[in-house]
Amino acid sequence: MENKKLILLVFHFFILVSIANSQNINFEDYFLNQTLRIDLIHAGDYNSENYFMEKLIKEPYWGGSKTNLLDKFRYGENIVEVFDFETGKMIYSRGYATLFQEWKATEEAKKIARSFYETIIIPFPKHKIKVVISGRMRKVDFTKMFEVTIDPNDYFIQPAQPPIYRVKKILENGPPEKKVDIVILGEGYTINEIEKLRNDANKIKDYFLNCSPFKEYKENFNFWLIESISEESGTDVPGKGIYKNTILNSSFYTFNIDRYLMTTDIKTVRDLAGYVPYDQIFIIVNTDKYGGGGIYNYYSLTSVDNPYANYVTVHEFGHGFASLADEYYTSEVATEDYYDLKIEPYEPNITTLVDFSSKWLKLVEQDTPIPTPAEDKYKDKVGAFEGGGYVAKGVYRPMIDCTMKSIKYDYFCKICYNAIVEMIKFYSE
Repeated sequence: MENKKLILLVFHFFILVSIANSQNINFEDYFLNQTLRIDLIHAGDYNSENYFMEKLIKEPYWGGSKTNLLDKFRYGENIVEVFDFETGKMIYSRGYATLFQEWKATEEAKKIARSFYETIIIPFPKHKIKVVISGRMRKVDFTKMFEVTIDPNDYFIQPAQPPIYRVKKILENGPPEKKVDIVILGEGYTINEIEKLRNDANKIKDYFLNCSPFKEYKENFNFWLIESISEESGTDVPGKGIYKNTILNSSFYTFNIDRYLMTTDIKTVRDLAGYVPYDQIFIIVNTDKYGGGGIYNYYSLTSVDNPYANYVTVHEFGHGFASLADEYYTSEVATEDYYDLKIEPYEPNITTLVDFSSKWLKLVEQDTPIPTPAEDKYKDKVGAFEGGGYVAKGVYRPMIDCTMKSIKYDYFCKICYNAIVEMIKFYSE
């Protein structure tokens, strides 16, 4: 066991050294200020998965950082790494997660195989590149799963379709490469509800900017709105036999959980988001039923008219933006045994204590016991409180309560706060 830990420490050391040595990549040497979208089919079941190339699309804008091109966090179930074909040098990487990986942890995945449309975006290369997608096998470190060589001069790379919906910038604080650009997509709004969509988008923006730590870093954000129109108002609620014709095909009862509101139509999501330079996608659904969802570097989503929409907005964005884990353990979820208790999870706000020193141990006061009892005297203390990641035993959260645990708006614990701030700085440096 000690040898295994030593090997992992050495491995992570060389990753960090490589990133430190490579973060001086000059964006203009390798990339255009545009996006290459890689569309794939991701298919499999509980025990296996495969990728199949679908198409390549050239989008008109790149919204990400031009300085922090290599991922220092290594969050997510997958990571995409881009190498200059001629030199073999890694020139871009980013961790992410998908709905497929969540589905793999459901009971259904043990019975049948399914396919999901999947998309990855990277800066558009000037020269030939090699793209490698790696995934976590049983939550351990990344293993290569797919590789493709891409020539930017390939005439099969399709241009993105021009916008057919109005684009509106609702908050501008600077150039996209130095800000966190959030694009808001409207879902379930008819042509007669455009004014409601505009008002709702501003309401969502304010939910962010009135909540810590976003309000302290307000000037680090740009917000865009795509005024996308649906044929019908609302969204699908399969459990009640309700189906609506909407642009993003969203639905409650994702993985048969009634409050889980998501869409598998990531293709249309990316088609709309690509109208502007963006870092994060946020979908607002025109319904008052409680629900939403968020997946790291995929998208975040909320129902807009529910009384708890302010909480759901920032909670789900915690998943989508900073890879924060759910800290609750009593609500119904679709996944089973999502965390292996013998492995330290990658999310920054939960621990199995397998490698607690890699998490927030240094912020724990000397007289705070680990594990930490959920007693009043530790209410405002950082510790390791048992219960989180959907289970009552074996997974620990940083503080007694947090926006990632309870329905409480503007209540991120110190560890979640710090994780969000670190990500804001990464995208806006």
